[in-house]
Amino acid sequence: MKKATLEISVGIFVLVGIICLGYLSMKLGKMELFGGDSYGVTANFDSVSGLRQGASVEIAGVEVGRVDRIALDPKDGYSARVILRINSGIELQDDVIASVRTRGIIGDKFVQLKPGGSDRLLSNGGRIRDTESSIDFEGLISKYIHGSVD
Repeated sequence: MKKATLEISVGIFVLVGIICLGYLSMKLGKMELFGGDSYGVTANFDSVSGLRQGASVEIAGVEVGRVDRIALDPKDGYSARVILRINSGIELQDDVIASVRTRGIIGDKFVQLKPGGSDRLLSNGGRIRDTESSIDFEGLISKYIHGSVD
């Protein structure tokens, strides 16, 4: 009888430990299991070289969301469509500017949002019209080395 009680206690302890470990993994990995409390907006860029799914979206250096998906735009097939998940409570004007930036010289890429001055706000499924693509440092260095910089 005592052995069965001990085995049940250990089993419950291990189960609680596994649940806690799973919860911490989700929180530290910044993953959302049930969709979270956010809304989606899209932005089209000429180039998102180096930007990855899960990269942060920031306003004034403060993280306000994450990059949800990156794919070719189905309409033209030549630009990158980026879907951003923005935390609820963050209001974006319809003239916000989205830029792909690099953290430091060789750091990670992220999306920086510069708020606009419009009275109209973007809602779920809205589109950011003004975008700035990432800077192609390799292309710039190549042009400088080969003397074709204006």
